[in-house]
Amino acid sequence: MGATTSLAGDTLTVTPGDTARTTVRIANSGPLVDQFTVDVVGDAGEWVRVEPPVLNLLPGTEGEVTLLFTPPRDGSVAAGPVPFGARVVSREDPAGSVVVESAVEVLPYTDLRVELVPRTIKCRSRARCELVVDNAGNYPLGVEIAVSDPEDALRLAVDHPTLTIAPGTSAFLRLRVRPHDRFLRGQERRHPFQVVVAVGDVPPMAAEGTVVQHQLLPKWLLPAVLVLLALAIVAVTLWLTLVKPSIESAARDTAAALVKAEQARLEDKADTAEKKAAAAEEHAAAVEKKTGDANTAAAAAPSVTSPEGVDIARGQAFDFRVTTTPTATPNPADFPTFTAPTPIPDGKTLVITDLVLQNPRGDAGTLRILRGDQILLEFGLNNFRDVDYHYLEPLTFPPGQELKVAVNCQLPGAPQPPTGKCTPSVSFSGRLAG
Repeated sequence: MGATTSLAGDTLTVTPGDTARTTVRIANSGPLVDQFTVDVVGDAGEWVRVEPPVLNLLPGTEGEVTLLFTPPRDGSVAAGPVPFGARVVSREDPAGSVVVESAVEVLPYTDLRVELVPRTIKCRSRARCELVVDNAGNYPLGVEIAVSDPEDALRLAVDHPTLTIAPGTSAFLRLRVRPHDRFLRGQERRHPFQVVVAVGDVPPMAAEGTVVQHQLLPKWLLPAVLVLLALAIVAVTLWLTLVKPSIESAARDTAAALVKAEQARLEDKADTAEKKAAAAEEHAAAVEKKTGDANTAAAAAPSVTSPEGVDIARGQAFDFRVTTTPTATPNPADFPTFTAPTPIPDGKTLVITDLVLQNPRGDAGTLRILRGDQILLEFGLNNFRDVDYHYLEPLTFPPGQELKVAVNCQLPGAPQPPTGKCTPSVSFSGRLAG
């Protein structure tokens, strides 16, 4: 074997940002002059320095290498024991290299920072800001957050009054602010408030903020009203003094000219009225004859029938709505079915000319319209909220072919119902023929 090694001391502690040291003693147990290279393996290797990293020893002699542990003062190095190994590699006898294992205890430290973004909030009736709590220490912090204002003029509420923040991370919390009193007009009011973050025995951290409350009515509203009132007065004055007299004079002249022209036109038409009356009588007789012929042809024309021989162009108006409440499921092949609340009379053919699909909550999934077991239409729920269809060639459901609505609910929309169900619906309009 080329070397024997040992670590000085048993317990090694270090505070992040400071330096702790220990020594590795190396003895050359071989018969030749040897060179030993020392490095550190493990999680601590990133913040350990070896001085010197290379040591030359004569046979039978010993030497020391110093290990300097300097963990950074941030959350990347957690508090607690960090194992490491001091590896000694012999140049003459690589197979005789050895590793001495130990651990360094990283001590905990607290570095808490609190900030309001923004610190000054402007509002009329309510506002909100963000509270940022940074844990720049090296162990998790359980914090309690309290908000208050010395004037008791505000309603203050924070999202999470208690929480645990991991080392090296930040928590972003929403702080809602609402003044107790509001005013229509007046000077702005300033309300100071304070956010206190407490962590165990550590002195609490505080952040100061200010709410600047403005009047409810915008400042530009009164000048705008005055300007509009002045413009209205000017417009009325111009109308009464200039525009209205001119319009009345022009209207009288135009009316007189129109009366004369109308009289001349009536005189011209009086001569031909008798001739046109006779022509109108002849034309009416011809139209009456054509109308009778057209009615006869219409009565003889065939009606529009379905393949089953049912006249689908006529029938009793019929409409209904199918409301579905399927339960959310991860299975894309699960399609619960729903039918019309009013049964279709026996022997009647249902003719659908219009349908309206509604998905008010924005559910996700698939909706199908079936005739018996045949899929006629298929829709993605997340593609619509309200959509309607009108058919020139209607959908027909003969007797025995039931209309069904099948829904696969993947994700209920917001606000999500307490039951975790989707709520799409389909409204149908058409006729009952038969």
